[in-house]
Amino acid sequence: MNSVTCFVGLDYHQDSVQVCVLDGQGEQRLNRACRNDWRAIQDAVAEVGPVQAAGVEACGGSADLAQELRDHAAWPIDLAHAGYVAKLKQSPDKTDFSDGRLLADLTRVGYLPKVWLAPAYERDLRALVHYRQGLVDQRRTVKLRVGALLREQRAFPPEGPGPKKQRLRAWTGLWLIWARTAAPLSAPGRWILDRLLDQIAPLDRQIRQVEQQLHKLTAHDPRVVRLRQEPGIGPVTAWVLRAYVGPFERFRNGKHLSRYCGLSPCNRSSGAKRADAGLIQGCNKLLRATLIQAAHRLIRTVPRWRSLALALSRRGKKRCVIVAAVGNRWMRGLWYRHLPTPA
Repeated sequence: MNSVTCFVGLDYHQDSVQVCVLDGQGEQRLNRACRNDWRAIQDAVAEVGPVQAAGVEACGGSADLAQELRDHAAWPIDLAHAGYVAKLKQSPDKTDFSDGRLLADLTRVGYLPKVWLAPAYERDLRALVHYRQGLVDQRRTVKLRVGALLREQRAFPPEGPGPKKQRLRAWTGLWLIWARTAAPLSAPGRWILDRLLDQIAPLDRQIRQVEQQLHKLTAHDPRVVRLRQEPGIGPVTAWVLRAYVGPFERFRNGKHLSRYCGLSPCNRSSGAKRADAGLIQGCNKLLRATLIQAAHRLIRTVPRWRSLALALSRRGKKRCVIVAAVGNRWMRGLWYRHLPTPA
């Protein structure tokens, strides 16, 4: 058997995988397409030698392949951040041949921009969280269209019961009765409104169903149970954190975790010039949006964070900056509170 030490780069596609193998000196020993199956890839590389390290870009399906190679072929394989890999390319041309070689070379020299290879449980949880968020986005879009239609036809809800004489709050029971039966709309407007409102109930039902699946999947997850015990944290925030953060011990410190969540300011410095440019962009947008919503809730319900928000407000900080600062500090503390206790 050949004893050449191999560094492998895999350019993933749905039907095939471009497999590039370099030796320790960077000489190419193999670069060809293989069937998208871990056995075929293992057999192709085995003809060259043992695998010292391997890398594959993170994309749809590549995590499953990497997990199979790690579990069944015992490969030391890592996922690569696709965005950072694209920035490292020195040519505008894109071919499977060159992409596979670049991944293999980055793996060989230790410059592969690694991302976490989430286990199957976290990937399933992410799929459910994404599906729920898609349904929530659909429902929000329908509600926005209803509001736009009512404003366009100047159909304003009446005053509600009580001494304050305020207009009916949108999407309450009384408001829905008014919208269904008494809103002054044209005949086409009424036809559109009825059909938009008919879409809300099925979406509500589907959201409840996927939340039942999330409850079932995480019922015995100790990390979700501990997150639910945090003041101001509900099930959705716990699910999103569990899906995208995973084990807290994989982060070096709380600052590292907060930056991963997109809650740290982005530094824009050059020479003697120092400036912040808002929050960093290289993060999961759903995770950050969920934590920003959680920070709003913490400011309303937890005295410690309400006091911090008031102190920052007195210093002239904008509301968006205050909320991000609360989320940043809360995540840093969460890292310390959720580290596993030593045996």
